[in-house]
Amino acid sequence: MEIWGLIRQRAEHYRDYTSSNLSEIVRIRSLSGEEREVIEKIKSLLESADFDEVKIDGLGNLIGRVGNGEKILAIDAHIDTVDTGDINQWEFDPFSGEIKDGFVLGRGSVDQKGGAASMITAGKILKELGYDGLFTVYFTFTIMEEDCDGMCWNYIIEKERLVPDFAILTEPTNLGIYRGHRGRMEIELYFRGISAHASAPERGDNAIYKASRAALEIEKLNYRLRNDDFLGKGSVVATLIESKSPSLCAIPDHCRIHLDRRLTWGETRESAIEEVREVIGNEAVIEVPIYNRASYKGTLYKQEKYFPTWKIPEDHYLVKVASQAYELLFQEVPRIGKWTFSTNGVAICGKHGIPTIGFGPGNEVYAHAPNEKIPIDHLVKASAFYALMPYILEETID
Repeated sequence: MEIWGLIRQRAEHYRDYTSSNLSEIVRIRSLSGEEREVIEKIKSLLESADFDEVKIDGLGNLIGRVGNGEKILAIDAHIDTVDTGDINQWEFDPFSGEIKDGFVLGRGSVDQKGGAASMITAGKILKELGYDGLFTVYFTFTIMEEDCDGMCWNYIIEKERLVPDFAILTEPTNLGIYRGHRGRMEIELYFRGISAHASAPERGDNAIYKASRAALEIEKLNYRLRNDDFLGKGSVVATLIESKSPSLCAIPDHCRIHLDRRLTWGETRESAIEEVREVIGNEAVIEVPIYNRASYKGTLYKQEKYFPTWKIPEDHYLVKVASQAYELLFQEVPRIGKWTFSTNGVAICGKHGIPTIGFGPGNEVYAHAPNEKIPIDHLVKASAFYALMPYILEETID
C-alpha cells in the first residue's frame, strides 16, 4: 500500500482516540496565561504516544519531536482559548467536551485545540511507521496566542533557537490550504486638555471633544486604506474611548482612544502611524503599546503590539506540496485561501520569513463564538494530512 493510503487508514483507525483526546483537553479551561494544566495533559499524551522528545520550553510552550532529520518541519497549535462570553448564549456546557452527532463540543474545539488533537495523532502515526527521514518534525503546542499572537513563536525562534525550514499552522481553515492573512497592530491615541468646573466649560479645554473629532477622522480614514487582491482591504476602527477628569462635574483633561488596525499587503507599522498622524495632526500622542504579561511559568517576553502581514505565493513550493498531499489523501483539489483573523504566522512568516501554510480542522465561523463545535471527520483528515506532509516534502524537495 502507498504511504498515503496507509496513513489515511491509520488516521481513520484512530478516530476515537483523536476525538477522545480533544474531549479531554476541551474540558480543561486554558485562558491565555493560564495554560499550565492543559500543557501538562498534552505532555502526558505525547509521552504515551512515544514521541522521541517532549519538553516544555522557558516560556511554557510544549514541544514534541519526531525524527532526527537535517531539515525542520514545525506543526503548530496554540492551546489557549478565549473565555465563553455570555453563558446564556450556549446550548451546552462550554467545557463538557461532549462527543455528539459526529462532533466534539466546547470552547476551543475549533480555535484551536482540534488542531492540537490531530497533531497528537499525526505524531503517533509517524512513530508507528518508524519515520526517520529528511525532516525532524516538531509539534508545538503554544501559549498566549489569544493575548499576543506570535509572541510564543518569537520566543521559540529567538530564545530557543528552533528555526524551522517550513511551518504548518493548524488554525481552523475548514480543511482548506491557507497561505496568509492581514497583519494587525494596536494604536493608542492620548489627548490632553485643561480641566475646569463643568459649570463654566469655556474656561477649560475638553479632551473628549478633541478625541471625538479625531475619532470621526479615523472613521473616514478607514474607507481610504489600501486594498490587496488576495488579502483584501486594510482597516482601522476605534474600539475604546475613555476619559479622566477631577470629577464628573469637571472638564476632562485626558482622553484615550484605542485603535484596531488591520494591515493589508504593503502596509507597515510606520505607514499606519503616519496615516493617523496626517488626519489628527498634533492633537494627540500616538503610541503602539507593549505586551508585557508574564506566562504561567513567570517568564516575561515583551513585544510591541505590531503583528506583520504575511502571505506566500499560490505557486510557492510549500503550497504545491500541501496540495499534492491533499489530493493524494482526499482525491480532490484543495481550496486555497486565507484567514480573516490573525495567527502565529505573523511571527513565523511575517517577522522571520519562514514559509508557512495553514491547514486546520473546523470552520473559523465558530472561533470565539458560542456553541463552538468541530466535526470528527475533520480531525481524522487533519491527522492524516499532518502525518503525510514530511513524506511528501522529502520526496519533492530540491
